[in-house]
Amino acid sequence: MRRFSLASLLSEAVGGHQGWGRQWRAPEPKPSYDVVIVGGGGHGLATAYYLATVHGITNVAVVEKGWIGGGNTGRNTTIIRSNYLYDESAHLYEHALKLWEGLSQELNYNVMFSQRGVLMLAHNIHDIQSFKRHVYANRLNGIDNEWLSAEECKAFCPPLNISREARYPVLGGALQRRAGTARHDAVAWGYARGADARGVDILQNCEVTGVRRDAGGAAIGVETTRGFIGAKRVGVVAAGNTSRVMDMAGVRMPLESYPLQALVSEPVKPVFPCVVMSNAVHAYISQSDKGELVIGAGTDQYTSYSQQGGLHITNHTLDAICEIFPQFTRMRMLRSWGGIVDVTPDRSPIIGRTPVDNLFVNCGWGTGGFKATPGSGHVFAHTLATGEPHPINAPFTLDRFRTGRLIDEAAAAAVAH
Repeated sequence: MRRFSLASLLSEAVGGHQGWGRQWRAPEPKPSYDVVIVGGGGHGLATAYYLATVHGITNVAVVEKGWIGGGNTGRNTTIIRSNYLYDESAHLYEHALKLWEGLSQELNYNVMFSQRGVLMLAHNIHDIQSFKRHVYANRLNGIDNEWLSAEECKAFCPPLNISREARYPVLGGALQRRAGTARHDAVAWGYARGADARGVDILQNCEVTGVRRDAGGAAIGVETTRGFIGAKRVGVVAAGNTSRVMDMAGVRMPLESYPLQALVSEPVKPVFPCVVMSNAVHAYISQSDKGELVIGAGTDQYTSYSQQGGLHITNHTLDAICEIFPQFTRMRMLRSWGGIVDVTPDRSPIIGRTPVDNLFVNCGWGTGGFKATPGSGHVFAHTLATGEPHPINAPFTLDRFRTGRLIDEAAAAAVAH
């Protein structure tokens, strides 16, 4: 792997940037690997990277049915935060946020992480009580979060409408200043480049069609469109398609898959300094480095494996955005898209072993997977390497749905972004 530096950029500029090589290889599958990871999104690639860098396991394949980062990693609104209510969630997302803070240097790849702050608006008494509870809980866990009055919210985010005549008047907000955004495809490319440089095989256009088990029931590899690939351990990190892949191994998962939509406006000059989220009206917005307003909606009402959702969902979201930010009413929308999110009953992820020996799963991130990418990959790599959970992901086992030890972030936050 050729390192990026000022010297390398200047030398390539002189030559018209013709000397850059491929960022990762396009290898043929080996007959077998120590670990096969199903899913070439951010979580899967991060898992492979940390297996190689932290645990020294480099005989690893990442199997992706399309192209890397072509699923939810490239279809989200890139919000990063750690201000979750429950201790288990707060520890997991704070672990990820700390990794985000040094990720560009770690990968020698600019993931464009911008700690511009995430402001969560309160529109009623319940919101105020809920967000203040979050603030106090976060502070007990050493996580930054602070309460702002409506006027302070306006000062932090000038486009915000705090008129008392609004349908959903802004009464205040909870601000995490260390939160922000990153460039989604750069995250996938950075992890892919780093993993490939350490010997990991990234197998694109290689769809898994089955999970092979031995006479004792243990997973011994995966059937793919490019032939059988043996593995000592298989990790499934397939987001909205996890239930499909796990069904190939005879494991029924407590997951529902929904389309989740987002859209962007035409590009404009810098006008929006932070990320703003409103749970009451279910909309969130930021501005990309290209100048587009990035707007996210809630999940569709019906389960589906489609990457397209209902038009009424985006219409409702735009109504809410125009209510909170009236100056955007004349903005034209440029494009929209959807991803497939896998949602658990308690809206918290599943990271760990399965009833099938040698088969592990990392799923159930719902609408909040991107922000957890480094932390998820780090703890899942530990689980795959050792066979035991990392202390941070120990509470997020599949078994909690049998014991009842749920982590109900849905009830705590009303929305799991």
